[in-house]
Amino acid sequence: MDKDSHFMEDIEPPGSSMVSIADHVDNSVPFILRNTISKIVKKAPLSSQTVHHIPRFKTNQKTLSFRKKFFPGVTNAEWNDWQWQIRNRIRDVDTLAGIISLSEDEHSAITHHSGTLPVSITPYYLSLIDPSNPLQPLRRSVVPVNSEYLNCMGETGDPLGEDHQSPVPGLVHRYPDRALFLVTDFCSTYCRYCTRSRMVGDHGTSSCNTERWEKAIAYIAKTPAIRDVLISGGDPLTLSDEKLEWILSRIRRIDHVEFIRIGTKVPAVLPQRITPALARMVKHYHPLWMSIHFTHPEELTAETGQACGRLADAGIPLGSQTVLLKGINDNVETMKKLMHGLLKIRVKPYYIYQCDPIPGSSHFRTPVEKGLEIIRGLRGHTTGYAVPTYVIDAPGGGGKIPLAPNYVEGESEGYLFLRNYEGGIYRYPSPDGELALCS
Repeated sequence: MDKDSHFMEDIEPPGSSMVSIADHVDNSVPFILRNTISKIVKKAPLSSQTVHHIPRFKTNQKTLSFRKKFFPGVTNAEWNDWQWQIRNRIRDVDTLAGIISLSEDEHSAITHHSGTLPVSITPYYLSLIDPSNPLQPLRRSVVPVNSEYLNCMGETGDPLGEDHQSPVPGLVHRYPDRALFLVTDFCSTYCRYCTRSRMVGDHGTSSCNTERWEKAIAYIAKTPAIRDVLISGGDPLTLSDEKLEWILSRIRRIDHVEFIRIGTKVPAVLPQRITPALARMVKHYHPLWMSIHFTHPEELTAETGQACGRLADAGIPLGSQTVLLKGINDNVETMKKLMHGLLKIRVKPYYIYQCDPIPGSSHFRTPVEKGLEIIRGLRGHTTGYAVPTYVIDAPGGGGKIPLAPNYVEGESEGYLFLRNYEGGIYRYPSPDGELALCS
């Protein structure tokens, strides 16, 4: 996390237009009544009060300099308002070219883009991008290049077969006891390697509507085998507090759902969204876990650290999910720095994903051996807490398949021969051979 950070004014915009239900009504009150009470509890106007009990929001030095140069008239309260960040996303080539020096490749790719996965970058995340280096990892992950339009063998729009495992719109039921609930097709910032590039940002087919959510929740309710619901999208944390709480409360009413997960990249690209009000609201729906998408150590800013701290303080276990990307994070040093940085902000490294073969992803995908090399470079060289599981999400809907280096060198005379992280060979008595070795 960036040590050169500054506290902004001691005020923070509300997470939404109304106070969370959970902030004012005890959980023992029936949900229907709680929902009614919430409608009459209003936030005081931002302009009329200074909220001294809310922690100040930090700003890293790079972002502060960026804001002074490109958004000089924007107040602290506006910049720290996640809804302002969304409204002012950079979405066209002219605006982006006015802030960073686009290469011919980038300019051409943005100009000729059509369909889903549009260009969209929050002002905050753009502040982390190198304006003069097209090869900077964060820049490569969100600014298109023409390689996106090159389709190679094995690439497909729905590489994980989600559409074929969707019993109702917006719900994927692949594993027996788990369901993936896609509540929106919107993200504040679009990653160019997105698994759901076929659907995100296509505002003509928005999944953000109550009727669609009702059908998905009804399916979960009538399927007792489902004990774990992952809320994803798009990014579910781009929903308002009220819509997100509506979804959480409906799922929590289902007796056989044991716990809920939320998949998001918001703490990395829009940390302002993690307001104290949001953290207080979600903690009322425990057990609730959160999987956060991180790409590179440069995302671990003061803002992101504070956002993750608010979630962790609310009792939410945090795990990271990182896609292995060529030229971005495909080396041991970068991954180790990322994993160590995540632990410092209380995020447990969970998965490293092999990049899914969506159309135009060949310039991002690495050989599988590269992922195994990274795991070998982590295991034994750092704490086990910093070693995620390397997986391939099998094309066609086969689910996650874990991959690991082979540390078993062979078996002989009742012993297994194992290679450790330094390359040394050690013997372990094999259970099958133990009796023969006993005297």
